[in-house]
Amino acid sequence: MSWRDTLPEIRGKLLRDEPLGPFTWFRVGGAAEVLFIPADADDLAAFLKALDPAVPVMVLGVGSNVIVRDGGVEGVVIRLAGRPFAGITTEGDTITAGAGALDAMVARASAKAGLAGLEFYAGIPGTIGGALTMNAGCYGSETKDILVSAWGLTRAGERVDYSLADFGYTYRHSEAPADILWIEAVYRGTPDDPEAVAARIAEITARREQTQPIREKTGGSTFKNPPGHSSWKLVDEAGWRGKLHAVTGGGAMFSDLHSNFMINPGEATAADIEGLGETVRADVQSKLGVNLEWEIKRIGRPL
Repeated sequence: MSWRDTLPEIRGKLLRDEPLGPFTWFRVGGAAEVLFIPADADDLAAFLKALDPAVPVMVLGVGSNVIVRDGGVEGVVIRLAGRPFAGITTEGDTITAGAGALDAMVARASAKAGLAGLEFYAGIPGTIGGALTMNAGCYGSETKDILVSAWGLTRAGERVDYSLADFGYTYRHSEAPADILWIEAVYRGTPDDPEAVAARIAEITARREQTQPIREKTGGSTFKNPPGHSSWKLVDEAGWRGKLHAVTGGGAMFSDLHSNFMINPGEATAADIEGLGETVRADVQSKLGVNLEWEIKRIGRPL
């Protein structure tokens, strides 16, 4: 008997062998052994407490910064979907947001409340859970600049509370244990005129549309910026802008519009996309002597 035959009772949804490609921006990848969509945080906590501790667990947000490999993902993949995980409330100079809330929606809520400082979240195509995990940022601002605290669940289903200092944030990195499933975060903004905040958000949105291939099947920034360098310039200098690379499918490429954004122009596989990234990393190291580190998360098993 498999662990999948003795899963805990839940109030949400359990889906076996569920394809994950449709949940990602690249639209590629294999299936989850089990996909769990909890009804709320209590449902998730109870499930984690009852689940065999040997079973791997991971959270998948909106799939904007992830490659799901073609062989699928072992264990349980959790999606924090719906109102219980995506709520956004404001009180005074603070904003409380669920881990499943879109970063851009949190930015818009801050504008409505007349709170400055969160505008940059309008330029990040992910969820609050992902932002907490990787200290997401853009245009000179990062999550660490506005975060007050957050809480989540351990793999064993126990609640943990973190202050900003507990995260130990550095560039695109947190010292918090990787297996914490974040549930909610509290941010602090600076009072400002709502129209002024909204105007800055509109400017960020327009800039993003002009400089990033957001209408394509993409995964956001592929590589972190190495100290003293811009990744897009390194990819460009190595000759990879717009160059198709195929491994097992129709091929992937770095966008002509922004050469740190990989795109699936049609029939790419996860192997095509990850293979392109690894090939470019090796080429940049060889030609330019700079090590590129992945910013996109890669999960699951290759075929």
